[in-house]
Amino acid sequence: MEPKADIALIGLAVMGQNLVLNMNDHGFTVVVYNRTVSKVDDFLNKEAKGTNVLGAHSIQEMVAQLKRPRRVMMLVKAGSAVDEFIDQLIPYLEPGDIIIDGGNSLYDDTTRRTKHLESKGLLFIGTGVSGGEEGARRGPSIMPGGSRAAWPHVKDIFQKIAAKVEDGSPCCDWVGENGAGHYVKMVHNGIEYGDMQLICEAYQLMRDGLGMTADEMHHVFADWNKGDLDSFLVEITANILAKKDDDGQPLVDKILDTAGQKGTGKWTVISSQDLGIPITLMAEAVYSRCVSALKDERVTASKKLRGPKPKISTDRAKFVEDIRRALYASKIISYAQGYMLMRAAAKEYNWNLNYGGIALMWRGGCIIRSRFLGMIKEAFDRSPKLTNLLLDKFFRKAIKDCQRSWRNVIATAAKKGIPTPAFATALNFYDAYRTERLPANLLQAQRDYFGAHTYERLDKPRGQFFHTNWTGRGGDVSSTTYNA
Repeated sequence: MEPKADIALIGLAVMGQNLVLNMNDHGFTVVVYNRTVSKVDDFLNKEAKGTNVLGAHSIQEMVAQLKRPRRVMMLVKAGSAVDEFIDQLIPYLEPGDIIIDGGNSLYDDTTRRTKHLESKGLLFIGTGVSGGEEGARRGPSIMPGGSRAAWPHVKDIFQKIAAKVEDGSPCCDWVGENGAGHYVKMVHNGIEYGDMQLICEAYQLMRDGLGMTADEMHHVFADWNKGDLDSFLVEITANILAKKDDDGQPLVDKILDTAGQKGTGKWTVISSQDLGIPITLMAEAVYSRCVSALKDERVTASKKLRGPKPKISTDRAKFVEDIRRALYASKIISYAQGYMLMRAAAKEYNWNLNYGGIALMWRGGCIIRSRFLGMIKEAFDRSPKLTNLLLDKFFRKAIKDCQRSWRNVIATAAKKGIPTPAFATALNFYDAYRTERLPANLLQAQRDYFGAHTYERLDKPRGQFFHTNWTGRGGDVSSTTYNA
């Protein structure tokens, strides 16, 4: 029997099912398989009933239904499950066939898998897919990387099912070799952590500082979503604050204040440390989730540790506007740091990343989609080699316009004992980045004093290192110069 399927998909959880239905809507025939094979029949008899979706009860049966070159996409849990399915697939595939990992895999794993499969004549794509359940069904942001030779064979499928921006451009394009696609998705998730933490800090300032109700804050966020802060996360925050429980009270007020995380934010921070890039805001967002998890300790500490009362007595409307500006300025810092990290990774791993193109991929479909990303694309259109978003004329002006409010919010929060770790670290980074001379000269002197780690001098060429016998008792032997 002649194979009918354009692509196979393994993994029928929510994301997998919705992506299959999305592909079907766009005219592609999909064959599905799941480790628990009963889910295949359930899907065909329920969600996929009346569609052209095909089912398979084994890997061999699935592969037999695929047109050449065979394209097999996995949406399974990152880690060993991906490798297990790859091992099961290899015996049934031929040179030129393509395996696609659409889960949240670590970019290092994608690089390893690409090399492994290419050594066997097969092609591999590791792609970030963002947008959650709704995005998968209606149009996600898709960030593919891996074997470049595979891209022409999946481009049509991916770009047709992806979200589209106003001019019809798909939120999907080739990112780069090896782990580039999953790396960009990882940074996306790190920025997502930062955006969510910033919104939560704005919420706490209004709730605890200004004493605003959930309904009042709903109207604030809904209004913010009409301007510079227009974004998916601000939109859903407004919706969340409007949601009532069965008793008519705001549901958000009944949710336990401990946040979960699946690891991509942590991976981003670890990579930044390896590359020496200060993504301070994303790091604070990760650690803020860790602090939230210390619920029992925080309850105990709240009864024993004293601080100022959080009530902020000021013109409410004016301070809400200050919070909006602080949120916008801090958001600029978060994206600036994310792009710094991608630039460093591109240099380290020899990727040719299109930074404006990445902003376009994030402009629709994904969790961090926002009007703001259009400004980032324009910045890189103006200057493709831009080293930092903060140096672009649009973002320089935006920071200038927000700066007084930004500083007022952080100073007020500190005086009132309201934690704003992400707002504060964003401002600290901005001030450090614009400071010509930081106190690291003293730090280097300290390192040389106790460990003979040497230092460079302002009055000598860069790259010459010196050691001082600070006490008169030590010798002239210095430690090897290195960066850890």
